[in-house]
Amino acid sequence: MTTAAERLDGPAQSLWVSPGRVNLIGEHTDYNDGFVLPFALPHATAVSGSRLPERRWEVTSEQTGETVTFDLRDKVDGWASYVAAVVWALREAGVDVPGARLAVASDVPFGAGLSSSAALECAVMAVLVDLAGADVPTRDRPRLAQRAENEYVGAPTGIMDQAASTLCREGHALFLDCRSLATEQVPFDLAGAGLKILVVDSKAPHAHVDGEYAARRRACEEAAAILGVTALRDVDVDGLPDALAKLDDETMRRRVRHVVTENQRVLDTVDVLRAGDLRAAGPLMTASHESMRDDYEITVPQVDTAVRVALEHGAHGARMTGGGFGGCVLALVDEEGCDAVETAVREAFAANGFTPPDTFVVTPGPGTYRVSR
Repeated sequence: MTTAAERLDGPAQSLWVSPGRVNLIGEHTDYNDGFVLPFALPHATAVSGSRLPERRWEVTSEQTGETVTFDLRDKVDGWASYVAAVVWALREAGVDVPGARLAVASDVPFGAGLSSSAALECAVMAVLVDLAGADVPTRDRPRLAQRAENEYVGAPTGIMDQAASTLCREGHALFLDCRSLATEQVPFDLAGAGLKILVVDSKAPHAHVDGEYAARRRACEEAAAILGVTALRDVDVDGLPDALAKLDDETMRRRVRHVVTENQRVLDTVDVLRAGDLRAAGPLMTASHESMRDDYEITVPQVDTAVRVALEHGAHGARMTGGGFGGCVLALVDEEGCDAVETAVREAFAANGFTPPDTFVVTPGPGTYRVSR
């Protein structure tokens, strides 16, 4: 199968590729100034671009077959809103964005919680910065892409997706402090440990621009205000009992407990990966899923089934990844046991009458890069 970049092989002045991502652990911690540990997927979005003489943007999607044209007066909706959002965010940052003709091809499954929107944003940003000849440091791009999604598109996402798509390194997980944006590339050599990450795309609908995601973010912000802290990042596990005692609302207590314990699970996972004990990450992944299911209440029957069955058939750990209410499950499995887990999950989905899942094995890939023409 040709890659997204190969499918855009044609005349263009600039061609950039940005990957989707999975989050090994650290869910709903990013907008709480906390810690996350994603890695980039082999699945990626490619964007090619050439300058236009006038200040307008024309973007064609291989996936939909549509071409959308807009200028600075237009408010764009739908998938092209992510492109228009990047134009807007770059201009807000002082970049003289040239008009451009863009083409988009992607291998990142849409709506699966693998950050297809961030992959599109980051690839478009790289092309437009390239065409503009602008100096926008790589470390600044995730924040710009996040602003594009938050303020133009209206999706209240944290910064993890854009940071992962931009900054990840092949063979590593990205330990990101979402407050300071400090990063550490943590070695994650699955093959060397005799392990695989099996992804199960549950095919349950997944979307960030909805009331459920926003409600959880709002609950966290309200709790932080009650507790007198800048963000829930400032509550550690030792201080959790005292913090919970100050909150009257039981739902809010559950939300806070998830975020605080999830931050600690990220730190613990980084420790075991640094020590080269990749299997020890498994129980932490499973505990993360249980917290998302019981305290954050963002799982659905399909992902809960995938996690349960994977664990019953030998996975070291399994968890939902992404914003929730659908999306994908990660299972950390031994190489020789991967096929058995995959088969068992498929059989369980059929027995429950669920839509058949997509399953695939992933390895940590690189962040955004330019393709030489």
